[in-house]
Amino acid sequence: MIIQENIPMSEHTSFKVGGSARYFIKAESVSDIKEAIAFANEHALPNYILGKGTNLLVSDSGYNGVIIQLGKFFSEITDLGNGKICAKGATPLARLARYTINEGLAGIHKLAGIPGSLGGAIYMNAGAYGQDVSQTCIEVESIDAAGNLHTRTATDCVFSYRHSIFQELATSENAETILSATFQLTPATELGKTAKDLESEMQECMTKRRNSQPLSMPNAGSTFKRLDAGAAETPTQIAPGYYIEQAGLKGYRIGGAEVSRVHANFIVNAGGATAADIKALSEYVQKVVAEKFGINLHREVILLGEF
Repeated sequence: MIIQENIPMSEHTSFKVGGSARYFIKAESVSDIKEAIAFANEHALPNYILGKGTNLLVSDSGYNGVIIQLGKFFSEITDLGNGKICAKGATPLARLARYTINEGLAGIHKLAGIPGSLGGAIYMNAGAYGQDVSQTCIEVESIDAAGNLHTRTATDCVFSYRHSIFQELATSENAETILSATFQLTPATELGKTAKDLESEMQECMTKRRNSQPLSMPNAGSTFKRLDAGAAETPTQIAPGYYIEQAGLKGYRIGGAEVSRVHANFIVNAGGATAADIKALSEYVQKVVAEKFGINLHREVILLGEF
């Protein structure tokens, strides 16, 4: 286990902003994770498990703690037979989705465009185009701060829209690291389809994503969670981007942060943005939408460090 100091988090997050982490450790085994957590505890510092940094905004002042990133050991995929596969926490969700297509298995193939890791996808119950990981996940293995291993069923994970029990554990200072997840998928043939059909469906989703999202600019995906309900005049409207656009905020900037001109529910680093710019812009959007429509937007992006 190698411990690095003062590593810029702008190099490890999709927003490309943020100060330095006091310590940065890449774990290549479960033992490394235990040692890294013990190191953080010995120094009375918090720790944060970093995936691919695609849903994270780190403070400009950095993170006075220990960042633990899972290494290559945690990016393996195992075929358990009968449509069941197990993938480790650092596996890129895109690679996992493509693996299932090659195996002719349906259930998460439409998630190939999501840039994060499996651990982050489980944590957030990531989804797109009618699929999310909770629909096919049957078991999750994790490790807590004391080094104890836990195995939970999907029910135990308390999945809901962009939510899992792992978020609750993190906010209660009982954070756990997701080591692996097992999925029960459906052979395409049972749906009257082929692997080529799954590939076509995935490519269709990828095309929609390219045409509707600002993929060429640094961002962290959807800034705000989907709404439970819309305004009185549009009660079934649940897309935050609708209200942000109707509020006239597309293209609005604070510093180098901008409400995307392509998709209003994306805040992008338009050049030279700081974490403070991005946070301030998200708060301004929340304020304006609340004033105009009585709608409270809730950030999907995770904030790390002192803002």
